[in-house]
Amino acid sequence: MTLAARLIRPVLLCVALGASAGMLQGCIPLLIGGAAATTGLVAVDRRSVAQQTDDKTIELKIGAELRTAFGDSIRASITVYDGVVLLTGDTIGNDVKAKAGELARKTKGVKSVSDQITVTKETASAGVVGNDIWITSKVMATLATTKDIPSRTITVTTDRGIVYLMGLVTQREGDLAASTTAQIGGVKRVDKLFQIITPAEANRLDTANRLMGGRLGDTAQPAAPTTGSGAAPAQGGVQVMPIQ
Repeated sequence: MTLAARLIRPVLLCVALGASAGMLQGCIPLLIGGAAATTGLVAVDRRSVAQQTDDKTIELKIGAELRTAFGDSIRASITVYDGVVLLTGDTIGNDVKAKAGELARKTKGVKSVSDQITVTKETASAGVVGNDIWITSKVMATLATTKDIPSRTITVTTDRGIVYLMGLVTQREGDLAASTTAQIGGVKRVDKLFQIITPAEANRLDTANRLMGGRLGDTAQPAAPTTGSGAAPAQGGVQVMPIQ
């Protein structure tokens, strides 16, 4: 069985069995290594294990606070990479969206927030959620089998057909990952929230990873992302790659 088939097969089963949005959301942890679709640490992530743990803690904290503050008035997914928070999902009011973003920004350890929550009259249906899960699985499988893309350090989040990519990558790696994702069926748009590092820094992190048996220690902390074209703005903005 190919890697792509191994990644997608459990998602197909979940979508086939899921009769409600709640059941489909429960399928998300079956996806391996993707942002809102992962439950464990990724051994070959370019973040240190400590940073991965911190990011997961931030995700859980923001999620709990959003549920307490807004209950069912918001359907939110929180993805955190190296302290940068991505909020996706939907809500019925602009005030809830604004308050959710502000709540996330005040959370300890958060560097910036990209609030991509959609204000709509009704939350996404089970069909829309299932389609997003399917797209995420296809993107992850494609990136994992495409040469020169460090897929295990890239997180993938899909909301209403828009794919968000996060990770510590070089400019070339980020551009290749985005252009590859844009060609996948069902993808409406690709937004890049990458933190750009130099090829030398990427090589250093990858080498440290290999030497430590696939687990980055605290001594291999990622360097601050470089500025300039392709770097994620400090305010947590996104770079959009339009679909041709």
